[in-house]
Amino acid sequence: MTDPAKLVRQLIPVVREAGEIELKYYRSGTEVIDKADGSPVTLADQEAEKLIFQRLKEIAPGIPIIGEEAVAAGSIPDISSGTFFLVDPLDGTKEFITGGGDFTVNIALMVNNKPVMGIIYAPVSDELYFAGGGEAFAIIQGGPEKKISVREVPKDGLTVVASKRHGDPEKIADFLNGRKVDALINRSSSLKFCVMAAGQADLYPRLGPTCEWDIAAGEAILRAAGGQTVMLDGEPMQYGKADKKFLNPDFIAFASNDAYPAAKPGAAAKPAPPK
Repeated sequence: MTDPAKLVRQLIPVVREAGEIELKYYRSGTEVIDKADGSPVTLADQEAEKLIFQRLKEIAPGIPIIGEEAVAAGSIPDISSGTFFLVDPLDGTKEFITGGGDFTVNIALMVNNKPVMGIIYAPVSDELYFAGGGEAFAIIQGGPEKKISVREVPKDGLTVVASKRHGDPEKIADFLNGRKVDALINRSSSLKFCVMAAGQADLYPRLGPTCEWDIAAGEAILRAAGGQTVMLDGEPMQYGKADKKFLNPDFIAFASNDAYPAAKPGAAAKPAPPK
């Protein structure tokens, strides 16, 4: 059995290496190709995914890998065991193309179709977040490794994080109607999960399309930090949905129970630890 706590540390140099590939294209520019579904892909996406697949096969041979670009090309291995990797080599491609810095490298390990390990790296800002074995950590700009955890909702109200380039502002406004909101911040990619895991935000409503590889690493990190991600009916997220092209329903990610009490008891986050 693969040890998630050990594995995630083996993947730190892998995501950094993938990030270097992406920075090379980020600084020099890259050709943009439209995939069959109309979404963009670049050589940076493709080269980073190729590298990650190669490294995962070396580190954890035998575990199937689901990657965004491989799935787009029709390559879907058997994941009926419930144990597999989910890889998004470059989450935030539109951000990358337009020169924004909020794009990330994402790898998650699924066991019983649940994210038990996740690692996210933002190359431009040099932010690394990872979790395995029930604890979450961050290394920011080469600084010391720090354990991170969610916070309780401040008395002034929720800090809500929303997508910078996707989503429907009217739907978000309707969802937040009646909730005490202190601030709304916009971030791209899986960094929305990371700011909650690090105790900087409380609620992330995603009322628009995503795929499993967009959120699995983020959910693993948020969960280890004390948070959770649920569907709108309050039930836990479901993974391994090859028959649905790995598409997610709308969901709510939240830092602590007081941020989103509507979650079902079995899906709710752990109470935020005292600061």
